[in-house]
Amino acid sequence: MTVMAERMSQMSVVEFEAIAAAAPETVTLEFIDGRIGVKKVTDGDHSTIVSWLARRCMQMRPDLDLYQGQGLRVDAYREGRAKPDAVLAPEAHFAGHGEWADPDGALVVVEVTSYDSDTDRRGRHEKPTAYGQCGIPVYLLIDRDSCTVTVHSGPDRRIGGYRTIQTAKFGEKVLLPEPMGIELDTEILKNYVR
Repeated sequence: MTVMAERMSQMSVVEFEAIAAAAPETVTLEFIDGRIGVKKVTDGDHSTIVSWLARRCMQMRPDLDLYQGQGLRVDAYREGRAKPDAVLAPEAHFAGHGEWADPDGALVVVEVTSYDSDTDRRGRHEKPTAYGQCGIPVYLLIDRDSCTVTVHSGPDRRIGGYRTIQTAKFGEKVLLPEPMGIELDTEILKNYVR
């Protein structure tokens, strides 16, 4: 068993939230693993992928809403703040919540990779750890770099991450397990990569 030394945080959550509130609309800020992360403004293909997912999920599960831009307090993971590309939750679940909502009730968090330098660290390593530690049932990573869809399920609240990780190439069918219980045909995603 490896013991990792805890890194010092760049700042407090209160300081981060003040900076994030003052940031221009051209950037999205996150605070994960004690560090500020800057997400690129999404491109048209990125937005199209999220819209495609919204339509598929709403067809199969009309009792759910897909939230874009909803910040989550991933407090279990070093008092973090994450802004997933999308969050699937029961209809009107986040009504009345502020910019940073408690993740309880989120069924699936979705990230679509951007073409930036810290995608690997943030989307493939830190976020699955944070979302799993918060108990979010499913983390869906649509990875435009590797043309894969990775479904993380079975969250591990104790150490973070997920017990089950299944990866499929664009073009294959992917099952989003319970609580979603829907299958996605990912063929169309081939159209939205560079």
